[in-house]
Amino acid sequence: MTVREILKMGDARLLRMAQPVTDFDSDALHLLITDMLDTMRAANGAGLAAPQIGVDLQLVIFGSFERNPRYPDRPTVPPTVLINPTITPIGDVEESDWEGCLSVPGLRGKVPRWAHIRYTGFDQYGDAIERTVEGFHARVVQHECDHLWGRLYPMRVRDFSQFGYTEVLFPEIAANEDD
Repeated sequence: MTVREILKMGDARLLRMAQPVTDFDSDALHLLITDMLDTMRAANGAGLAAPQIGVDLQLVIFGSFERNPRYPDRPTVPPTVLINPTITPIGDVEESDWEGCLSVPGLRGKVPRWAHIRYTGFDQYGDAIERTVEGFHARVVQHECDHLWGRLYPMRVRDFSQFGYTEVLFPEIAANEDD
């Protein structure tokens, strides 16, 4: 329907705690999700959180059926609408890997995340979702849910020698980004 403007790091709205969704299966919620999907696809994103488009709700979308040009070597993640999520780490193993963000265009950083998680929440109809995942899928969920809690991935970077411009670090990927 509509490709929305994605807020950039520095916008105070990205640092707020999002509010729970209380009105499931509504026209307004379905329209918001459609706009988010259009926005994510237009930007070649792996996911998008409602706060990234200025909507203060606990709603994230992520995944695709095909390879993402911004993450060409990553496995596909099932398309998901996740509302009012909770994340529980399984074990204490963390993995560090490179991340980018549509709200932090042109940069990548190595970010530690839980390797294995269980996430719960609801879909747009109010039906419960519960999944246990690992690897890239777990990373994407944690990254997107961070937006609901006012966190951007650079806040999690521990070693700033592994943070920089995508065009310098990964020129082959930078050619596919629409920053």
